[in-house]
Amino acid sequence: MYQKILLCYDGTVEGRRALRQGAEVAMAMKSRAYLLAICRNMVATAVPEGVTPELIATEQGTAQQLLTEGIQWLRDHDVESEGSLIYGDPLIHIPEVATRIGADLVVVGYRYRSRFARWWSESEEISLLHKLNCSILVAVATPNS
Repeated sequence: MYQKILLCYDGTVEGRRALRQGAEVAMAMKSRAYLLAICRNMVATAVPEGVTPELIATEQGTAQQLLTEGIQWLRDHDVESEGSLIYGDPLIHIPEVATRIGADLVVVGYRYRSRFARWWSESEEISLLHKLNCSILVAVATPNS
């Protein structure tokens, strides 16, 4: 059914759950997988005095290593795979990559947020549901996990 699966990973517990579930789907359906590692731009959110070239290089190196290991793990489990590391807003990049690679399933993680957290965060009016033209598998963490 699914030929090309986009597995989105951001380093969170929910992201790891999404990777596991997406990998299981890819293995069961003998689909190709594209692993997308998403990092929010550290420079935009950090205190300028705390950002050094070494800190940025360390973040990039760790993220790239995790991506490489993920792709190799998928290949070791007979899933044809490739991937990329991007920086920025997932709501912008996930739909762009999904379209570019021709994904027919996108796998993402989701974390429940308190009312207070939702009140302080970005609008919930725009979601991936509005931006994707394919199926979405959402790996949900329970509120206590």
